Amino acid sequence: MRAPPRLVWSLPETARPPGRGLRDWGLLAALCVLAALEVAARPELSWRSPSVLVCIALIPTLLWRRSRPLPMVTVAFGASAAVALARLVTGTALPGLHMSAFLLLLPYALFRWGKEREALVGLVLILASASLDFVSTGVRGTDVLGGFAILLSAVALGVAFRYRADAHARELEQVKLREREELARDLHDTVAHHVSAIAIRAQAGLALASKRPEAAVDALRVIEAEASRALTEMRGMVRVLRRGEPADLAPGRRVEDLRELAGLHAEGPGVDVDLSGDLDSLSASVSAAIYRLAQESVTNARRHARHATRIQVGVTVEAASVRLRVSDDGEPVQARPSGAVGYGLIGMAERAALLGGSCHAAPNPERGWTVTAVLPRNGLTP
Repeated sequence: MRAPPRLVWSLPETARPPGRGLRDWGLLAALCVLAALEVAARPELSWRSPSVLVCIALIPTLLWRRSRPLPMVTVAFGASAAVALARLVTGTALPGLHMSAFLLLLPYALFRWGKEREALVGLVLILASASLDFVSTGVRGTDVLGGFAILLSAVALGVAFRYRADAHARELEQVKLREREELARDLHDTVAHHVSAIAIRAQAGLALASKRPEAAVDALRVIEAEASRALTEMRGMVRVLRRGEPADLAPGRRVEDLRELAGLHAEGPGVDVDLSGDLDSLSASVSAAIYRLAQESVTNARRHARHATRIQVGVTVEAASVRLRVSDDGEPVQARPSGAVGYGLIGMAERAALLGGSCHAAPNPERGWTVTAVLPRNGLTP
C-alpha cells in the first residue's frame, strides 16, 4: 500500500475541469443568504467581526475552485490562518460562522482537479492552517481528531472521484481502441484486395502489351479504378487510430453476411433480416461497419431484451447513404439516464463516427428498443 505523500504525488492526470455554470452562482447566492441568516440568529456575532467579514469574503473563491484550486486554497486557508493568529496575539475570542464549512469544497476541488505538486503543497497549507485554528480556539482531544478526520475526508473524496474518473476514461478509451482495431482489420482486407487486383491486371497488361496494345489500355483502366477505390479506403484507414499489433488477416464481413443471422435460434428470439437497395455499391469499409453494427445490436437485444420474441434487422441503401435499423419487441423499458450509456453503444457510435455517420439507440414508445445508424455510402471523404 502506497504512503499518503506518494499517493498524492502519483495522482492520475485529470480531464479539463468543467467551466463555471449556473449551479456555481446558485451556490454562491445560497451561501450568502445562509451567512446573513446565521448572523441574524446568533446575537454574539456582529457584521463588524473580522471572522464574519473574512468568512463572507471567502465565499467567491468557490467560483474558481476548479480552474484555480491551489490559489483559492491559499487565499481561503491563508485568511483562516490569519484570523487564528489574530486570536492568539490579541487573546480575543473571534467566533466564526458555522457555514464556514463550505471551505471543505476547496480541498475536495484541489485533489479532484489540481496537479500533483499543487495538491501536495495545498495539503501542507491546509493542515497547517487547521492546526493553528485548533490551537487558537482551544480545541483539545477528540474534537481535534474529529476536525482532522472531516478535513481529510474531503481530501479523500476528491482523490476517490479523481481515480474513478480516470478509470472510467480508460475504459472508454479501451472500447474505442477495440472498435478502431476491428475497423482497421476490415479496411486492411479491403485494401489488400484492391492492391492484389492492381498487381494482377498490371501483369496481364504487360504480358499482352506487345501482341494486343488495347489489352494494356483496358488493364490501365481497371488499375485506375482499383487504385481510386484503394485510395479511398486508405484515406479512411489513416483516420483509424490503432496499436502497433499485426492485423488479423481473416476475411472481413460484409452487409450480405447479415442473412446468416436470420431465422429461429435455440436461445433467444428469432431474427428477421431485410436487405434492400444496391448492396454492391457500398464501399467495403461501410459494408463491414453496417455488419458489425447490426451484429452488435442483435447481440445486445438477445442479452438484454426481456421476453422478446422477434428482432427485426433492416438495411436500406439509398442514393447517398445506407440506413440500418434494428429493433426488438421486448418488454417496455425506460430510457437510461444521461451519462449511463453502455460501452457497447459507445463503441458502435465510435465506429459510425469514424466513417462520417451516426448511430443512436433508444427505447420504442410501446415495447422494445431500436438502434438506428446512418452512414455515407462510400465512407468518410476528406
